[in-house]
Amino acid sequence: MEMPSWFVPAWRNPEPETDVCLIAEGCYPYVAGGVSTWIDWLIRSHPDLTFSVLAILPSLPLTEPRYERPANLRAIDHLYLDDKSTGQRNAWPAMTPQWFADTLTAILDHGDPAAFHGLLGKLGAARRRPAVSALLDSPQAWQALSEGYGRMPQTAFISYFWAWRALAGGLLRTLVSPLPSARLYHSVSTGYAGLIAARAAHDTGRPVMITEHGIYSNERRVEILMADWIRNSIETGLDFTDERHDVRDFWADAFESFARIAYSGANEVIALYGDNNAFQLALGADAKKLTVVPNGVDVERFNTLPERVSKRPTMAFIGRVAPIKDVQTFIDVAERAASKVPGLRAFIIGPMDEDPEYAQSCIDAVNERGLGDTIIFTGAVDVRDYMAEIDVLMLTSISEALPLVILEAGAAGVPCIATDVGACREILGCPGSPGQSAVAGIGGMVAPVGDVGSLVSAAVHLLNSPMVREQMGAALRSKVRIQYRSDTIAAAYTKLYDRHLSPYARMEA
Repeated sequence: MEMPSWFVPAWRNPEPETDVCLIAEGCYPYVAGGVSTWIDWLIRSHPDLTFSVLAILPSLPLTEPRYERPANLRAIDHLYLDDKSTGQRNAWPAMTPQWFADTLTAILDHGDPAAFHGLLGKLGAARRRPAVSALLDSPQAWQALSEGYGRMPQTAFISYFWAWRALAGGLLRTLVSPLPSARLYHSVSTGYAGLIAARAAHDTGRPVMITEHGIYSNERRVEILMADWIRNSIETGLDFTDERHDVRDFWADAFESFARIAYSGANEVIALYGDNNAFQLALGADAKKLTVVPNGVDVERFNTLPERVSKRPTMAFIGRVAPIKDVQTFIDVAERAASKVPGLRAFIIGPMDEDPEYAQSCIDAVNERGLGDTIIFTGAVDVRDYMAEIDVLMLTSISEALPLVILEAGAAGVPCIATDVGACREILGCPGSPGQSAVAGIGGMVAPVGDVGSLVSAAVHLLNSPMVREQMGAALRSKVRIQYRSDTIAAAYTKLYDRHLSPYARMEA
């Protein structure tokens, strides 16, 4: 695939250093969605700063960038997690296989920052680090892998082998790949992006910020528990006293460990709402580094919407068609609600290329149940083109932080029904505590994750109650326009950037 001229590999480095390097994993600019849209907004809302983006991807992207280049975005560099050529030298560094194995265990199992810095020290100067192939495909690496397997002998070796190769390989690529030059490094998650941020702090001494839109390690744990490509060797059934670790634990614990290392290297650790600060604190983040900056929405974009065309009662899901969004539950709700709401129409609005297999399973479910006249897949579109048609937005996610789609719906005066995750209860003004059945608030309703019955009841109630919808939509619009304006949120990031970037040191745009 031919890349636009402004997408340049880091090793070419034709541009001077930027003010801010944003580090993004698996999203901008190739995957449309909440985090990618937030990155695009953040860059555009700071036109006096120059930015680069380091995009961490599983492999070479198969799609074109989904976002037009902001004027102040100098370059996008790439790190591919399947790249076998990353690094500069083919020699094994000055460390024993035993030390390497012990250090990797300390990093992957325990998130030990001292071990992380020790490994960086052994790898040498940033521009002269060993190639990943030397670190993964050598006799010394085999000894280190075998030593690590000795700590998990109950796991099938082939399962451990591939998990070790993936996790250690991803870790090592973040340590030896080219690092864009910037005055400040801002990661938009933990995971591999967080490791790059911690490495940048070590290698450059420059300030580091982390903004977590959700708690990355929690989201990965959910996905790992659901993954059918991971096969545990230990069958414990309902015996929760068995403390032996298997390959699924190895995966989940590694991402939690990466978070601990990322937090330790950051100057600022930002969450979208206060409860997520508590998760970060539990994973070792320094309380003095923690702050909250919510998402924001450009409310003016929703001041003028197209005229409504259809009179059919309509609810919609807006988001990536991916397992963590639990679109299958939305389909179940739409099927059951259709018998109680005459003429119901249900939109599934959002990109379908993140997990094509899951997206196809959703399409198959609709077709097999004969719901083609009720449920409509739109793909990636401008949500403003559909907002006037939507009576109720429904979010069925397993995990969220502070969903941008609820703020956008609120800006358009559309009430929402959401699973009780992240800040959904807070935004919608629902009283009580998690775990209850559907609860109404000022701007919509929340229900427990996966509770199809409660979600159906909430949907039927709002779709059949136009006055309630109107009141909730107006209340949510008022709240969003007061508390979640994008210009207010941009000012909060300007303040954070100013804390670490001297105005005399900024690059000229």
